[in-house]
Amino acid sequence: MQRNYAYLRVSTKEQNLNRQLDAIKQLNEYIDERDIYVDKISGRDFNRPGWQALKRSIRSGDTLFIHSLDRLGRNKTQILQEWQWLVDNKINLLC
Repeated sequence: MQRNYAYLRVSTKEQNLNRQLDAIKQLNEYIDERDIYVDKISGRDFNRPGWQALKRSIRSGDTLFIHSLDRLGRNKTQILQEWQWLVDNKINLLC
């Protein structure tokens, strides 16, 4: 059974995730709260607890919703590597 996931990230604990969460909810797609992964940490690299947990949970055929590509990270090369991982694992990505 295919599932929908969401990934939200802000750079600091003081920043608010509401804008990203609202944008995801406007897609009118059902995403169970347990399938929303969050990091409040720099996008410097992908060694983030929420991102790593998401990668362990998401499966081929699932869909990942993110507000925008910059929420994945700051480094273009690393973003492309993670994007390729999603493609290789047949995970749909919607921004």
